Amino acid sequence: MAQKVPRVILVPIIIALNAIVFYMWIQYGGDQSPYMNANFAVSYTALQEGRWWTLLTSIFSHQAWWHIFLNMTVLNSFGSLLEQVLGRKRFLAFYIVAGLVGSLCHCLVSAFILGTPDVGAVGASGAIAGLILLFSLLFPKEKLLLFFVIPVPAFWGAIVFVSLDLFGLFAQSEGSGLPIGHGAHLGGALTGILFYFLYLRRYVRHSHTLI
Repeated sequence: MAQKVPRVILVPIIIALNAIVFYMWIQYGGDQSPYMNANFAVSYTALQEGRWWTLLTSIFSHQAWWHIFLNMTVLNSFGSLLEQVLGRKRFLAFYIVAGLVGSLCHCLVSAFILGTPDVGAVGASGAIAGLILLFSLLFPKEKLLLFFVIPVPAFWGAIVFVSLDLFGLFAQSEGSGLPIGHGAHLGGALTGILFYFLYLRRYVRHSHTLI
């Protein structure tokens, strides 16, 4: 008898939570909202002031339509498969840890590399980066659409993804670059790499099913 494929439950819930927080940003006045910035955007200054919960709340927080659409599209694509492969508990734990590490890395990078400790960050990008790297290590020969256009093997797509963030971070350190949280992306990506090599690899040498 074929093994029953479990339903994907966590990914839709995570998407719904992001949608709720996004609605809160709209209702409270967008990026000018003192309440939302104090509680749903993470920065080194916020941590210094004791608002440690922003490491978590910022993972579910988006201020722009394009940002939440892009992140949730990628989450639905990669997360749905990884939830089935990892099982719900492992998937949720990994997603949260990757997001937390991404948030913390943003704070450290902004304070000690870029010299901008007050700059807040929002978005699931750190957790999403972790999912992309983990997927690429589990299924290195699967095709990814780089920039949603160019088909490349997942492994090489992940290398390009990380390289672009490293280049973007270097550009920011030189006073240019785009307003993107490269530190959060790299932190999440590092979490995916460590999770695979230090924990997951020994379970998937003969099968990709962990449930």
